Amino acid sequence: MKLFMKLPFFFLLFSFTANAQIQALNDNKTKPKNMTQRWELDTTAVRGTFLLTPYKPIYILLGKYSSNPNDQPHSENNAPEYIVPEGLPYDNIELKFQLSFKTKVLQSFLWGSADLWVAYTQKSFWQVYNHDLSRPFREINYEPEVILNFPVKFKILGFNTRMVGIAFNHQSNGKSDPFSRSLNRFILHAGLERKNWTVYLRSWYGLSDNDGDNPDISDYTGRADLNVIYAKNGHVVSFIGGYNMNFNSSPRGNAELSWSYPIKNNLKAYLQISHGYGESLIDYNHLQTTVGVGISLIEWL
Repeated sequence: MKLFMKLPFFFLLFSFTANAQIQALNDNKTKPKNMTQRWELDTTAVRGTFLLTPYKPIYILLGKYSSNPNDQPHSENNAPEYIVPEGLPYDNIELKFQLSFKTKVLQSFLWGSADLWVAYTQKSFWQVYNHDLSRPFREINYEPEVILNFPVKFKILGFNTRMVGIAFNHQSNGKSDPFSRSLNRFILHAGLERKNWTVYLRSWYGLSDNDGDNPDISDYTGRADLNVIYAKNGHVVSFIGGYNMNFNSSPRGNAELSWSYPIKNNLKAYLQISHGYGESLIDYNHLQTTVGVGISLIEWL
């Protein structure tokens, strides 16, 4: 498919989702400014059900460089149907974008305190500058999620714990063998705050660790992660680190650092640096370092 045929679809999809988010959330009077507002954790922040609200950041990396493009993905399953016959000449610079939103579907149930959310995140990796391959989408990851959240109030190590909960998370890339990858997880999470700092802790049990598509995926991408966010004067810096919890042998994981800087209104310059395994599902067992620059519309805060 030619580039000019893909561009209208891409920008229409991005524009529709972003505009829905911005109209509901980026008005100065309603924009969430902390975890309590973002997750509606007390009566002053409640906004009702079935309203689109931010989940993860929305951004476009107009150029993302990889130190080690995954030209010939492979699965730890060595069955013939998971062997890629030959590699593809992928560029080490591509375009990456992420869309993400959530909505509350049940409010104040389970002893009058829990909220049930559904969420969706999509990450796309587009070889838009690769003329030789007709500019394909190298990988698209689809991530629906169901989240049960409980507001709490207690202190730990000087941080105010605001919420705890459990989620069921599914990820897949929608491809057939030998490129099919998927992951199902039950996730325990907690959210904490202190002044300009926000921290999310997650640990999960991977139901796909013995899946034929990608066995032992958690040994590469991790079984827990830590998201630390610092926000001040319009700047948002976040660090996400995942670890496979193998303390004795084969420690692996990933790290991602991002920084957004306000340009005008809701538009921000965006820098993202990552290192490790699993930037995408197809790369779950592939080690690389990436650096990307672009713009963002929605941040963690």
